[in-house]
Amino acid sequence: MDKPIMIALDFPDLAQSLAFLDQFEQPEQLTVKIGMALFYAAGPKGIQAIQARGCRIFLDLKLFDIPNTVAEGMTSIGRLGVDYVTVHSLGGLAMLKAAKEGLARGSQAAGLPRPKLLAVTELTSISELSLREEQHCALPMSEQVLALARTAQQSGCDGVICSPLELALLKQKIKGPFLYVVPGIRLADAQVDDQVRIASPGQARTEGASAIVVGRPITKAADPRAAYQRYRSDWLLEAESAGQS
Repeated sequence: MDKPIMIALDFPDLAQSLAFLDQFEQPEQLTVKIGMALFYAAGPKGIQAIQARGCRIFLDLKLFDIPNTVAEGMTSIGRLGVDYVTVHSLGGLAMLKAAKEGLARGSQAAGLPRPKLLAVTELTSISELSLREEQHCALPMSEQVLALARTAQQSGCDGVICSPLELALLKQKIKGPFLYVVPGIRLADAQVDDQVRIASPGQARTEGASAIVVGRPITKAADPRAAYQRYRSDWLLEAESAGQS
């Protein structure tokens, strides 16, 4: 993926998000994630303001409802001109297919390319214990994520959101072109926060990540530009090491 370091703009309003982006000399080189907090606060106008900075946009709303409702929501999202969107794979095959159909319908009506559709598997805040005792899932985490990823691929999704810990298995079992976008990324000296299944940028790339999502370690840093470069360098260093091996 082009521009694979995705910065999560988990700010409560548009003003703070734009102030953050203005710290970067070339915001057009960035991919940013707009999640629920910012989208619910700023809406489509917020997306337009960030697009005006030249950023690529990953709209992470994790749609999860009956197929018709998700299709209608994705039709609206398809008109926004974003680059990536999410849906929750736990919604099932019919819902995932409806999501893609709605997204294609909306983008076609607006004369825009269809955004890449990424299915969330299990959140990186979910542990094996939570999976078993709260979701009452009989499968271990790796098998649960693999089953959800297979459903996502069968439905026509372009890829999945998964933790770095399941990447090796997914890359082994899922055939054909498929994207793996990985949150839960932390360097060794960063706070874990509410993430459970984590890895460094280099580790994620080694296991086969197509892109990574980094939020608080960059947005809360004293020097966000320097923090971004550290995460980018760790990702690129792994690519250089792989090229020399």
